[in-house]
Amino acid sequence: MAPSATADLLPTAKNTSGHVDALASMAHRGKSLPGIPKFASYAETRQWQLEHMAGAFRVFAREGYAEGISGHISVRDPEFHNRFWINPLGVHFGLMRASDMICVDLNGEVVGGNTAGSINAAGFQIHSAVHRARPDVHAICHTHSVHGRAWSAFARPLEMINQDVCYFYKAQSVYSDYGGIANEASEGQKIARSLGDNGKAVILMNHGLLTVGQTVDEAAFLFCLMERSCKVQLLADSAGHKKHFVSDEEAAYNFRMASTPDTLYEEFQPHYKYEEALSNGSFKH
Repeated sequence: MAPSATADLLPTAKNTSGHVDALASMAHRGKSLPGIPKFASYAETRQWQLEHMAGAFRVFAREGYAEGISGHISVRDPEFHNRFWINPLGVHFGLMRASDMICVDLNGEVVGGNTAGSINAAGFQIHSAVHRARPDVHAICHTHSVHGRAWSAFARPLEMINQDVCYFYKAQSVYSDYGGIANEASEGQKIARSLGDNGKAVILMNHGLLTVGQTVDEAAFLFCLMERSCKVQLLADSAGHKKHFVSDEEAAYNFRMASTPDTLYEEFQPHYKYEEALSNGSFKH
């Protein structure tokens, strides 16, 4: 599917020029990467989103994030903003395909896609609440990854102890009011409120991690980064030595340069393309 330069049907950033500048700054001599592609129709955009959604699941499988029937990724439909696509219940992340995804509205009615499948009830409550609360959010990732669960027991935000974790500088929160499996709408609403108006990620106490983005690629890269950052934090804390922190000034600079929708989209592309090569693109169908 070839991207088009004539239409922009994907969610656009609030500060597009800032995103272009950030991409240019990350490349040698300013030869920037292309960023989020644009397509000529809703249908092309939708298919591209579903392919990248399925690819993100394959990456998550390879990273070891699957845990029984828990964990979900959702992507808002590009045409109908009160609908989102989510994975079917009981399909392993490593087997997920674009055609497996189910489209539901914000009331939980199945309106398209794999209508024979069912979805995770707790997943719907969480994702629908976040999509309602944050119109700017187009993709959400949540799984019960190992290090995310371990770090969540402390109900503490990640510390700015290295360059990469600065992608979450003043954009992470902690939900410390664990209410059990999120089968009730109220639990999803509390999680959405804890994310805040501008948050990119939330640590769910005794539960796991949740990240959001303007593309599934952004949300997925942030999830992988947050999981690894939890591991790094646990390792650093266990060493017993004095930690040195990135200053607020440098953390803010790193965030501004690297934690933009276009840059985070590009950060995920090596992972996506690697999975595409390993599976011969089978997840796209």
